[in-house]
Amino acid sequence: MAPSAMTSWTKSLSDAQPVPYWLQDPGKPHPEPALTGAETCDLLVVGGGYSGLWTALIAKEREPERDVVLLEGREAGWAASGRNGGFCAASLTHGLPNGLARWPEEIHTLQELGARNLDAIEKAVARHELDCEFERTGEIDVATQEYQARELRDWYAEMERAGLAEGVEYLDADAVREQVDSPAFRAGLWDRRGVAMVHPAKLAWGLKRACLRLGVRIHEHTPALSLKPYGAGMAVRTPYGSVRARRVALGTNIFPNLVRRVRAYTVPVYDYALMTEPLSEEQLASIGWKNRQGLGDSANQFHYFRLSADNRILWGGYDAIYPYGGRVRAEYDDRPETYAKLAGHFFTCFPQLEGVRFTHAWGGAIDTCSRFSAFFGTAHRGRVSYAAGFTGLGVGATRFGAEVMLDLLAGEETERTSLAMVRKKPLPFPPEPFAWTGIAVTKWSLAHADAHGGRRNLWLRTMDRLGLGFDS
Repeated sequence: MAPSAMTSWTKSLSDAQPVPYWLQDPGKPHPEPALTGAETCDLLVVGGGYSGLWTALIAKEREPERDVVLLEGREAGWAASGRNGGFCAASLTHGLPNGLARWPEEIHTLQELGARNLDAIEKAVARHELDCEFERTGEIDVATQEYQARELRDWYAEMERAGLAEGVEYLDADAVREQVDSPAFRAGLWDRRGVAMVHPAKLAWGLKRACLRLGVRIHEHTPALSLKPYGAGMAVRTPYGSVRARRVALGTNIFPNLVRRVRAYTVPVYDYALMTEPLSEEQLASIGWKNRQGLGDSANQFHYFRLSADNRILWGGYDAIYPYGGRVRAEYDDRPETYAKLAGHFFTCFPQLEGVRFTHAWGGAIDTCSRFSAFFGTAHRGRVSYAAGFTGLGVGATRFGAEVMLDLLAGEETERTSLAMVRKKPLPFPPEPFAWTGIAVTKWSLAHADAHGGRRNLWLRTMDRLGLGFDS
């Protein structure tokens, strides 16, 4: 790139605050008091992100008389649930290609359950009056290279043969640029109903308020420190007290699971995003985007981007950073070298927006597992359930995971619990230094494939055969 272009891109970041745009909203609720003393309940939920909040809410909707307590180590929605791109997808399998490759015999059921789950989220938004800027606009997967355009055409044909193309439209270069105008776009697949856009933090805060209205007792700034059997139930220790519960649901995702054997199944991968200033009418007109779909490109190291309610562009992805040892640390949430890279990519995609400035730049950890989609289980003779490994698609899939956790705690055989996806675990990650080395080699190989027409080297082909995945 030319030095002048680099100067222009870096200037666009000069005013960017290193904090998540979503979490600065003035509608942020006050935290609930920390737990002090001893409490008892029927169901204890650990984690105040989407996973825990949906679990608590659905538990009360299923059984209004059930006594539910929720513990959150910081504040509801402060971690991944308040930092993501706000893509609320129907897919439970991290996209149809991943699901079809792993569970071909169940894919129609998984697709139907995912669609029903997204419908249920939309109904819950209306029923509980969740002010989360819900827009069911769909998403376009765009090709920015000719080989990607060929792959999209081939994939669309495969979807049609499998009877999985309902609601999906193939767009050639002219058609995709009619929707969103970028000189980089060669083709696209528009899933018209399978994705909604939301304000992610407002969704979490709305779920918190709904839980409180239904009688859930929420304690924030209350980390759960240990989990042990206690009589016929379980006991959880906190810094200033404890909770005894008949059943426990763990929705802590990337943070260390209270069931130690679960920890090897996830690693933290740090993802980063930029948010522009609001676009003027002229700037919006220069790129189109009248239908406000979410977008993502088709590379292995991909970008995701969407419009906010006030017509800012969120631009994220590409870099996926795994810290050695799998540590989750606040200092990893800020990475200027990635912001500069993302800014350059943004103006390559939308050169007509030259001069636009970024107001916010931030990062956060994604709970990644080796099959890219959530896994589930129980511990302590069925008194504890957990869900984790949503790998970046948890905005929608966590609600499904909440229902699975509650089904498992009830000991019920349901359409959800009978799925192979629910009954089987992914492969765990190896210990260090093998995890870091394997992920580093995989990232290099994915970048090499993107630069060489999508051709996957021996390492990636081996990972494919083993069912191991990793991308941005």
